[in-house]
Amino acid sequence: MKADIHPDYHEITIVKTDGTEYKSRSTFGKPGDVLRLDVDELSHPAWNGGSQQVVEKGQLSKFENRYGGLFGGK
Repeated sequence: MKADIHPDYHEITIVKTDGTEYKSRSTFGKPGDVLRLDVDELSHPAWNGGSQQVVEKGQLSKFENRYGGLFGGK
């Protein structure tokens, strides 16, 4: 490997959208810098299921409308 081509790997503080903090190692910034997240598992629907549940309900009602009679439904 070539010498001196890799970024410095150091400890930073990560702040979530609710204000909680944790330490991690990263190549971001300088040692001791703070990375404030705009999106994390607390605020993004992919993690908390917000819009996904709405999509699933819509898909279920479409399925029931189309194929409901096949299974003894409506």
